[in-house]
Amino acid sequence: MNQLAANLRKLHLDQAMTQEQIAEKLGVSAQSVSRWENAATLPDVMLLPDIAKLYGVLVDDLDVREYPLEELRSRIGMVLQNNVLFTGTIRENLLWGREDATEEEIISAAKLANADSFIRRLPDGYDTMLTGDGANLSQGQRQLLAIARAAIADPPALILDEATSALDNVTERLVQDALNHAMKDRTVFVIAHRLSTVRNADLILVVKNGRIVEQGTHPELLTQKGYYHELYTRQYEDEQTSSLFANV
Repeated sequence: MNQLAANLRKLHLDQAMTQEQIAEKLGVSAQSVSRWENAATLPDVMLLPDIAKLYGVLVDDLDVREYPLEELRSRIGMVLQNNVLFTGTIRENLLWGREDATEEEIISAAKLANADSFIRRLPDGYDTMLTGDGANLSQGQRQLLAIARAAIADPPALILDEATSALDNVTERLVQDALNHAMKDRTVFVIAHRLSTVRNADLILVVKNGRIVEQGTHPELLTQKGYYHELYTRQYEDEQTSSLFANV
């Protein structure tokens, strides 16, 4: 297993994962203030050596300062809440994941990301031109392209920062299914306040006011009936209410 761990204590979170706690899929759940002050700095800490050297970041047990910058960034893929797409064709945007990808690899990644079917329905398929930042696509379609681009790059580690937070429940399920495929056989950091995104994590860190107040798997945290249980129950009730009104 490719292992990547950040010293979360030095990210002002008060507790650090031990070597035994490093998970294949780590979920970080926090409310908005804590997330932006702490968890959302995780990508910067991992990818920017000038910052990372202050925080004790290891990739495969090797200090990030030992890696050439290009190699380090090639080992970590990211899917964010708002992903950057460029003016150009869908194919050209996907090739930003890896410029030498073959046509077969492009289509395989798009299928993995649940993007192939909607791409083929577009007038020019993979040759469809995207306007600035993919404005001629829906938010869900842009997310699926971002997942496909990360899949083409095939990094050993993946950071998902609020990757489904801007989506409605129906689109979220489609995108989450694509993410589940993309997360297979790699180390994943999932940063989210929408708990459906982190519930399958091997380890969930629950952040409140900049501190880890609970940690464990989804079933373990529900059993504790603490802060995570409170958040999950509240979100579940909100989703049920939204579904009820949607069917009226």
